[in-house]
Amino acid sequence: MDKVESKSSTTFIMNIIKGSLYALSVSLILILVFAFLLRFIAIEESVISPAVQVIKGVSILIGVLIALKSVREMGFVNGLAIGLTYTIISFICFSMLDGFSFEFSKTLLNDIILGSIIGGITGIIAVNFKKGS
Repeated sequence: MDKVESKSSTTFIMNIIKGSLYALSVSLILILVFAFLLRFIAIEESVISPAVQVIKGVSILIGVLIALKSVREMGFVNGLAIGLTYTIISFICFSMLDGFSFEFSKTLLNDIILGSIIGGITGIIAVNFKKGS
């Protein structure tokens, strides 16, 4: 019984790490593409923040879908954990890229909540679509 629980918790942790790293990779690529576009296209400043939020959401969506492609249960918990972990890791990475400007604010709290919700909902969808197949 202990081996089954140990294997299950190891798989859970690996799914979280895998999903978070995929999401972070997608996020970095999309942010670089967006920054490249900003260099050559005049985009209003009011568009930048929502665009970054969409990039984060899409990144979490892709990370959760990839990490949970073989998972058949606990989609909400897995997705929630991936979204939360991604948000924390991305905050650290992007703060380091911005000259180690770790600024804890209401925006970070909103990102954590939004990332967790997106991850949880995507986890539910990912697991339940596979059950029908």
